[in-house]
Amino acid sequence: MKIAAAYIRVSTDDQLEFSPDSQLEKILDYAKHNDMIVPTEYVFREKEGISGRSAAKRPEFQRMIATARKKDSNISTILVWKFSRFARNQEESIVYKSLLKKERNISVVSVSEPILDSDFGGLIERIIEWMDGYYSTRLSGEVMRGMTERFQRGKPVSAAPFGYVMPKGTGKLMIDPQAAPVVQYIFERFLAGDGYKQIALNLNAQGIKTRRGNLWESRTIRYVIQNPVYIGKIRWNPTGKEIDYYKTKSKIVDGGQEPIMSEKQWQAAQNRVKTISNLYGHYAHSSKPAGNLFCGLIKCSACGATMSPVSGGKKGGLQCTNYTHSRCVQSHYISNDKIHKIIFSEIKYELTHEAFSLQHKNIKPDGFDNSMIQSKIEQEQRKLNRVKASYAAGIDTLKEYQENKQKITSEIKKLKAKLSIAPIIKISESQHKAFCKKALKNLQQCESLPPNEGNRILRTFIDHIVFDRASESVQIFYSL
Repeated sequence: MKIAAAYIRVSTDDQLEFSPDSQLEKILDYAKHNDMIVPTEYVFREKEGISGRSAAKRPEFQRMIATARKKDSNISTILVWKFSRFARNQEESIVYKSLLKKERNISVVSVSEPILDSDFGGLIERIIEWMDGYYSTRLSGEVMRGMTERFQRGKPVSAAPFGYVMPKGTGKLMIDPQAAPVVQYIFERFLAGDGYKQIALNLNAQGIKTRRGNLWESRTIRYVIQNPVYIGKIRWNPTGKEIDYYKTKSKIVDGGQEPIMSEKQWQAAQNRVKTISNLYGHYAHSSKPAGNLFCGLIKCSACGATMSPVSGGKKGGLQCTNYTHSRCVQSHYISNDKIHKIIFSEIKYELTHEAFSLQHKNIKPDGFDNSMIQSKIEQEQRKLNRVKASYAAGIDTLKEYQENKQKITSEIKKLKAKLSIAPIIKISESQHKAFCKKALKNLQQCESLPPNEGNRILRTFIDHIVFDRASESVQIFYSL
């Protein structure tokens, strides 16, 4: 008897399909009547709600393909309830079916859509795949149109955010008496000076969970603070991608829900978010720097990563974060005393002789977008992680992995190089002189202040510092 694998997936966009158990029952019944055995370890079942539009987002599918491609695999057939369960993207479906057929002579069979084993049968299979893809695309368009119309009327287009509930059948946001005070607490502590991380730690210590029942993190606190739903608005990002708070493509309209916060409080919180972003950047921490005057400001010249405090010598020093985690090949370690002397000497010389260029944090020339470049770097890093996972799972060969890795790491290097080039904004001579005078005064203060206070002052006129270990020199990028 032949050995078969079963692949089961239930999506949320088809209300007419069978449940996972019903699909498995049909598959096992088909196997029984066609002299096949489906071992328990060859039943691959996705979690409910997984979309079939992209194979990369289906972990069980990837595990099944990797298992089937192994040299010692005894799988001869992959059974599915419908071809649409295997894939709703015809291009991906053809690629994976061809791969399995060519490498292991494995066929994909739909137990509810019998196909003749002939050229005509292959044509029918392609037509079914095309219809599945067309249905998926059309359904997606209908859902988008419905959401757009609902949003334009000020109605919520997603689940109720923390602080609100949406009673079944009403389609309206109502204040949650249990969670609303927590929202108010978050805003109050943030306006009192607490950082995102500290607020998250406080909530977790009290046993308060997020709407999904998870622990609070800095990003979830920031999400609450920047969500205009708490002042009676509805925000929606039509692209479906994660909202970029600093150059957002989301849309905002007036909603019908009762606000939890006043507009004055909410705007004050947004002003503080902007201040933190200008001083510390989107991904840096605004909490007290760990005993180092230049904490978070110095970057590695080899990879662009931030240099972080490490132990060593009498007073410790700084090292490239990526090097510490084996992601950078060049050590950039330098003692605290040495880097302080180099930087202070360079800053004093440049400010005294006005021998430097200024950039402006709030004005970017056309075509330059730091957040976009950072987003692309993260996207490429995710690609690299997927490539590694595919190789580890046996989906890609060593040669394929090496080629993909080289291509992606090369792109990351190019993007990081762009990120380190600060946009230069022309300013008047009088502005330049005034900047030098004020910066020198601030620099003198920093030398006598505790590291955390000095760090905060340095961030008002320094964007970042690039340290080159080979020449023991620094390049300082000043900002208005």
